[in-house]
Formats: sequence, structure tokens, C-alpha cells
Amino acid sequence: MGEVKQYSNQAFEEIKRVNEYGREYWEARQLQGVLEYSKWGNFVKVIEKAKEACHNSQFDIDDHFADVGKMVDIGSGTQRTIDDMHLSRYACYLIVQNSDPRKQVVALGQTYFAIQTRRQEQADHIAQMNEDAKRLAIRNELKEHNKKLVEAAKTAGVETSFEYAVFQDSGYMGLYGGLKAKDIHCQKGLKKSQKILDH
Repeated sequence: MGEVKQYSNQAFEEIKRVNEYGREYWEARQLQGVLEYSKWGNFVKVIEKAKEACHNSQFDIDDHFADVGKMVDIGSGTQRTIDDMHLSRYACYLIVQNSDPRKQVVALGQTYFAIQTRRQEQADHIAQMNEDAKRLAIRNELKEHNKKLVEAAKTAGVETSFEYAVFQDSGYMGLYGGLKAKDIHCQKGLKKSQKILDH
């Protein structure tokens, strides 16, 4: 578990899986390791609390917590089946909410899965809208995002227009795999009036 000590969101991304239907899931045994539970029995207690919360929220437990068996080596070329589960994002969210809050990695997991769950809820909500409503919702979301970006820039000590442009460009690089605003502009074939950022 040494690599998890960095406590980055990557720890949760690296163990994410995608099934044949394109749905993401996490294996409980792997999540157990990331959340630093050394004993499966202790982690199962947390899972049971999460299942109870799922039931109380009127969601179908089987949709979020799927029991599966997993073959593991036990030495001398032999294997045995151990219990495992495939967990939805929502199940992981409930698990980290019920995990030991004194662990730094648990706090990170709470933030990570809360943000991911919220993003999915928003995407699902937008997908049900007609085109005009979608555009309006995305425009409002972008407006809110830009307000928060300006606040974050000020907090970071950004003062001049040039500094803000550099700050904003760093954000684009994070979102678009290292591409700067001008690179995105060229790649997407945007017109001059549609430029993302003009240095």
C-alpha cells in the first residue's frame, strides 16, 4: 500500500474498471487496500453500513453492490475463491462516507466520490433536456465555473491580466492533456470570435 501514501485522486482512478456495457465500477478488495483497511472483515462492516444507507435512500442495493467471487493464489500452484464485490460510484461514495474519518485517504475519497457523483447527476440531468435547455444549463454552469476560477485566481495572488491568462491557460492544460488555449483553438477549428483565450 506504499504507493497510496501520496493520497492523490489517482489512487481511486487507477483501480476504476469499465465493464462490457461501458459502465464503470470498483472492486471492493482493491478499494479496501486504498482505504487502508488491512482486514476484509473490518471493511465488510463498513460495506454493510453503506448498504444500509443505500437502502434508506430507496435505491436497489443489488444495482450498486454486486457480489462476485475472485480466484486468488494460495501457494503451491493452487487457488481458492474469495468474496469480492463490484461497486458502483455511488456505492463507493457511501463506503467512504462510512469509513474511518481519521484517515487522510478517506477524506480524499469522500471528496473524490462526492465530486464524481455530482458530475454524473448533472450529466444525467442535462441528457434529459431538450437542446435549448441544455445550452442554457451549460452556459449557467460555465458562468458559475468562471466565477469560481476568478476567485481562485485572486486567492492565488493573480493580479494582472497577463497573470490571469497564464493561470487560465494552466487550467486548460490540466483539462486538455497539456494543450494550451491556442492549441485547443487550432485543434477544434474555432473561429476568431470563438477563441478560448487570446494572449
